[in-house]
Amino acid sequence: MKFYKIISITIILILSAMLSACSATEKTNAQSDNKKIKIGATAGPYGDQLNEGIKPYLEKKGYEVEVVEFNDYIQPNVALNEGDIDANVFQNFNYLKNFAEERDMDMIELIKVPTAPIGIYSKKHKSIDDVEDGHTVATSNDPVNQARALIMLEQIGWVKLKEGIEPTKASEKDIAEYIKKIVIEPLDPAQTPRALESVDYAFVNGNFAISSGLKLSEAVELEKTPPSYMIGVTLRGEDEDSQLGKDLIEAYQSEEFKKLNEENEKYQGYVWPDWMK
Repeated sequence: MKFYKIISITIILILSAMLSACSATEKTNAQSDNKKIKIGATAGPYGDQLNEGIKPYLEKKGYEVEVVEFNDYIQPNVALNEGDIDANVFQNFNYLKNFAEERDMDMIELIKVPTAPIGIYSKKHKSIDDVEDGHTVATSNDPVNQARALIMLEQIGWVKLKEGIEPTKASEKDIAEYIKKIVIEPLDPAQTPRALESVDYAFVNGNFAISSGLKLSEAVELEKTPPSYMIGVTLRGEDEDSQLGKDLIEAYQSEEFKKLNEENEKYQGYVWPDWMK
């Protein structure tokens, strides 16, 4: 009996050692996987910033970085929430807050980045002064960016909005008066550059303007972008204090990234966040 007892104890010890080894291996693999990250962005400036400035910096710190490109404003957040990517860079705080509340997602803005402002573009007119009654104006159909367009339309004197409205939630129903009898055509944000062939004016978000070949200097009017409309890096709420979050902040605040934005001609005209000035 003692012999069998000794054998049983030996087997238990061996199995325990094997389980501990497996656990250690899994932990090591998990730690290794944490260095393999995916960051989502829409095509254009924010993907370029990632590839040219942030990815090289993080790779020097031992990360393996894949930049995943999206062509709309919905999938980057869905992918982040589901864990398919680890961060994204494409949206402003107002859009993030609205999206997260509507879909019950826990996401936070980590840091604001140099932002290409939304602009009014036209292939038919050289100035906003050329506007006439009946002219068509394309805007984004997502609530946050359409509100931006409406605020700009009021600022340039084309419409008058109702008093007391929340600027970030303005919609067409909040137009009290069409000072210029324009026709507003809400479109998917990615389609607004293409709409320039058929409409008189189009509000085009900076990332889609640049990715479609438009230059900020070609806009007939550029937004004076407030902080809440500047693009930010987004993480899941649970990762707010993670090492990845700290390293992303370090990468964006690095001298290398600042130099990239100062010296590369394609980033001229961007609005800089306060921490970068």
